[in-house]
Amino acid sequence: MAYAYLFKYIIIGDTGVGKSCLLLQFTDKRFQPVHDLTIGVEFGARMITIDGKQIKLQIWDTAGQESFRSITRSYYRGAAGALLVYDITRRDTFNHLTTWLEDARQHSNSNMVIMLIGNKSDLESRREVKKEEGEAFAREHGLIFMETSAKTASNVEEL
Repeated sequence: MAYAYLFKYIIIGDTGVGKSCLLLQFTDKRFQPVHDLTIGVEFGARMITIDGKQIKLQIWDTAGQESFRSITRSYYRGAAGALLVYDITRRDTFNHLTTWLEDARQHSNSNMVIMLIGNKSDLESRREVKKEEGEAFAREHGLIFMETSAKTASNVEEL
């Protein structure tokens, strides 16, 4: 299928924050509660239409484990945007955001758009990171912020 533009996005963040689930929900409109850890990088694509133009989105889902960090760094090249994801029910994933953000800024071009995503908003009763904390982190670092749920698809299209 022909397209007017191609945009590459990379999804980054700690292991288990729901990066693969967000990708699956966006590309296939489904949620898979149990799946294997991402090894290296996985890929998904979807066509969208904006102002009557076909746009192809390439989404690269990276492994969150430290041992894969050197592999995933090469995927920043040519990326129009990065989705920096943390799990609202795990404080440690929020605490690691600065490291991920430094990595992204160091290995990407300076005009790459970075969006901070607090995932698993459907687990409100287990929340460890307040929405206001995510908003403050995003404001402080010049990021776009949104909370999502890959399980319920809340805000996944908007993302």
